[in-house]
Amino acid sequence: MEQAIAGLNQELASLSSGTTQRIDCNSENIEQGLARLVLSLIELLRRLLERQAIRRMEGGRLADAQIEEMGLALMKLEQKIRELAAQFGLRPEELNLDLGPLGHLWTEEQNQRKSK
Repeated sequence: MEQAIAGLNQELASLSSGTTQRIDCNSENIEQGLARLVLSLIELLRRLLERQAIRRMEGGRLADAQIEEMGLALMKLEQKIRELAAQFGLRPEELNLDLGPLGHLWTEEQNQRKSK
């Protein structure tokens, strides 16, 4: 019981200090907020597909042509996400949503790997 109360107190403290990031959608920026949410989910799926492709490649289950095709498709998808984000005035790092107690949508380790 005490642990549950401590958890609630911690969550209330983070809410009051403004550390929880929220998508602010109002009549003026609804398109940008919706675009951020949708692009964030697409970016998450792209990253999952990329990890799966790497596992399959390392497992030797793909021919060279398949590896090349998947690599090109993932690069095109990443470029399209960046283009759409720019169209809505969003930076790529803004797509990593803060999910509150769950953390961010993807880890910083993945962000650092992507920037290399």
